[in-house]
Amino acid sequence: MKTAIITGAGSGIGLETARILHAEGFAIVGVGRSKDKLAQLEAAIGNPEQVLAISADLTDPAAPAAIVGAALERFGRIDALVNNAGVGSPKPLDETDDETLDDFLDIMLVAPFRLCREVIPHLSQGASVVNVTSTFAHVGGRRGGAYSAAKGGLKSLTEHMACEYGPRGIRSNCVAPGVTMTDMVRHRFEDEGFKRANVETTPYPRLAQPEDIASVIAFLCLPGSEMINGQSIVVDGGWTGTKYLSPRVTRTTWVEPENT
Repeated sequence: MKTAIITGAGSGIGLETARILHAEGFAIVGVGRSKDKLAQLEAAIGNPEQVLAISADLTDPAAPAAIVGAALERFGRIDALVNNAGVGSPKPLDETDDETLDDFLDIMLVAPFRLCREVIPHLSQGASVVNVTSTFAHVGGRRGGAYSAAKGGLKSLTEHMACEYGPRGIRSNCVAPGVTMTDMVRHRFEDEGFKRANVETTPYPRLAQPEDIASVIAFLCLPGSEMINGQSIVVDGGWTGTKYLSPRVTRTTWVEPENT
C-alpha cells in the first residue's frame, strides 16, 4: 500500500485530500496541531490500520524528522507528500510586524522546506510532492504581505525540486487555490467588500469548495499525472487568468471613494 503524508490534514483541503487518496489505495499520515480535528481525520478514514494521526507543531525544527520517521516505522514507505498547512488573514507589508512575518514564513515556507528536505531521501521513482500555494503566488493581490512572500517562495522551491529530483522520477508540483470555502475563509464573507471582490471577479458561477482543490492535489499524486512536473495548477474558477467583471459590477454607477 502506498503512503501519503498530508499536513493540515484535520480539516478543509487537507481532510478532503486524505479521503480521496485513501479511496485510491493510500495509507494516510495526517499531521495537524488540533487533536480534535485529527480525530475527524481518523473517523473519515474509518480504518485505524491505514491512518496515522500525528499532532505536531510544524514550526518545531525537530518535527519533520519525527513525522517522516513515524511514517516509515508504521508503513515502511512514503510515496507522496502534501504540504497543505497554512494560516490566513494577512496584512499589507507596511502593517506587518516581525512576529507576524515570522509566523507566516515559518508555517508556509520554512516548515515545507524542512519536510521536503527530510522526505526526499526516502522517495523513489513515481513519488510525488505537492505544495499548496495560492493565487497570491501568481498575482500581486492586495493585503498579501507575508502570505504572498511565503507562497511565492514555496512556488520557487517547488520548481527547484522539480529540476533537481525529476531525473530520479520524483515529481514536484504546486496547486494554487483561489478563495476556497474552508473554515479559515468562510467568516471573511461576512465582509461585503471581500465577498464582492471575489464573487464578482470570478467567471465561474461559484467559488471553490475544499474537494475541488483536493481532487487536483490527489490527481498529482496518481500515475495518470506522471508527466506533470514543475507546474503550478491554479484552481480558482478563472479569477487569476482573466479580467472578468460580473454584469452587476459593469452596470453599477461609479462612486468615488472617500479621502482620495
